[in-house]
Amino acid sequence: MQGLRDVVDVGRGRGVTTRPWIVDDDLWARIEPLLPPWPERSPGPKPVPDRLCLQGILYVLHHDISWQLLPLELGFGSGQTCWRCLDHWQRPGSSSSCIAFCSPN
Repeated sequence: MQGLRDVVDVGRGRGVTTRPWIVDDDLWARIEPLLPPWPERSPGPKPVPDRLCLQGILYVLHHDISWQLLPLELGFGSGQTCWRCLDHWQRPGSSSSCIAFCSPN
């Protein structure tokens, strides 16, 4: 199974978009199976799909803003929601790591 870093390297080979935080269908098809499932018994509803959370995370990182400044009108959910997704994906025992995804190396 490929790691997230391998998937991102494939995605980087494409032309630069004006909105690099948008994850296209091809890249999402490679990333989605690598993300751990959301626990069925987690408190509260899962309010935003993983793809939108990932795009929100990438938006925050690209613009170098705090989580609280993620605009709700973009449809990625709140900064807190995206942060919680990132936290969930980084936990020990997770099958993937968004740190590897976001790391340039």
